[in-house]
Amino acid sequence: MISSILGNSFAAQQTGYSRNPSIASTDGSNPDVQQYPALKTDSSTSIGNKKTQELSESDLKIVSELKQRDAEVKAHEAAHLAAAGGIATGGASFEYQQGPDGIRYAIGGEVNIDTSAVPGDPAATLRKADIIRRAALAPAEPSGQDQQVAASATAMAAQAQIQLLQKNQDTQNGHKDHLGTRINLSA
Repeated sequence: MISSILGNSFAAQQTGYSRNPSIASTDGSNPDVQQYPALKTDSSTSIGNKKTQELSESDLKIVSELKQRDAEVKAHEAAHLAAAGGIATGGASFEYQQGPDGIRYAIGGEVNIDTSAVPGDPAATLRKADIIRRAALAPAEPSGQDQQVAASATAMAAQAQIQLLQKNQDTQNGHKDHLGTRINLSA
């Protein structure tokens, strides 16, 4: 999902999977575990160390669905990043869900891009709008939010095109301003 850095914050897509409660990490990455060693879980009972052969059939199905969703989300966001190039304001960010196997799977994501016009340069704005539109529609299945960003980019391009036409028309008409004709009195 593409989102704009112009104050529009968009929620990441989520699946209907039920949330599993988080557990304490045993690898030391959880600051609470480092501060409170009692929060460490015994590896023999930790769901995070469950092997797939220990999972029920329904849990295996959930893990399979989560793996598929994870791959889809990461490919979707990678397509946005590749097409966005220099207008991406960072990497992709993901929303994760922990599976019954204890592994975190991406279930949603977004890429922030700069969707502002280039001040005073309608030609550059037109080029940027095209990049925004291509980045928004880059994934095989653009989300509704992606399509909204593409539509906004199309509107930005139309406005930039109008500004370019006005600028060219002013140049061709001998630099007449929009209020009337300029007269050179210095001759």
